Amino acid sequence: MQITSKQEENKRTIRVPPPSSAAALRRMQAAKPKDTVPEITLRSAIHRRGLRYRVDTKPLNELNRRADIVFRSAKVAVFVDGCFWHGCPIHSTQAKANAEFWHAKIKQNQERDVDTNKRLAEAGWKVIRVWEHEDPEEASNKIYEIVKKRAEQTS
Repeated sequence: MQITSKQEENKRTIRVPPPSSAAALRRMQAAKPKDTVPEITLRSAIHRRGLRYRVDTKPLNELNRRADIVFRSAKVAVFVDGCFWHGCPIHSTQAKANAEFWHAKIKQNQERDVDTNKRLAEAGWKVIRVWEHEDPEEASNKIYEIVKKRAEQTS
């Protein structure tokens, strides 16, 4: 029997331990999966430059992963990565409670990011990853230049 990518993904799912405290539970429940402040700030900066885009959508229908900002015609996918969730080399912290779980979870996120980058690149997409701590104006400048250049190449 051949293992499908969905089965492979389920096999790698990490068991979530119970929260270490009521405060930890509240923090995790408050963490938003989309429309975070860094995402909204970056989208506003991009929008001011005159670029239009899709939000929180799959760049490829066959790939069950969503990009934060998608420029479909230019084939550019932007991911705004949270420092904690994606293991920022500058700001990542090591959780004290349930440390083994969080280490595995962040490692899994990083592996998925690498896989996503590879799959999108193979399909002709340009992937841009922006850390949540990056200056949104600088990031929007970079995104603008890449989107404009790729749009010119396709026209």
